[in-house]
Amino acid sequence: MKFKLAVLGAAMATLAAIPSMAHHSFSAEYESKAITIKGKFTKMDWVNPHSWVHIDVVGADGKVTSWAGETPPPNGLYRNGWRKDTLKEGETIEIVGNPAKDGTPHMWASQVRLLDRAKDAKGGAATLGFGSRPPSEGPQPAK
Repeated sequence: MKFKLAVLGAAMATLAAIPSMAHHSFSAEYESKAITIKGKFTKMDWVNPHSWVHIDVVGADGKVTSWAGETPPPNGLYRNGWRKDTLKEGETIEIVGNPAKDGTPHMWASQVRLLDRAKDAKGGAATLGFGSRPPSEGPQPAK
């Protein structure tokens, strides 16, 4: 009987650990050095497990590249003051974050600067952060 309980306990512990293995490593997907991109906001995907900010960036050659900035999930954004109408289509924003290692135009966003809006108390662009995150969720928001 004790053996059956031990086997059952081990099986339950293994099954409980499976969801934690599904989360990807930040350093496996994103560069450690942050960059800043500037462009026109096109849309926001409020989806789990991570939301996405989309912008069109015009390169030096005039070519437009659509970038996506990965953010915390909708609940995390909402708790940090974000709302579905926070960003307006066509407004100019900057995204600060870590680019993808595979060279595709997406990044882990740590901050969004609203360039078309009123300045903050120090004269800088109004900035939206994402609050604090555990180290396993990527770099902390820029101060």
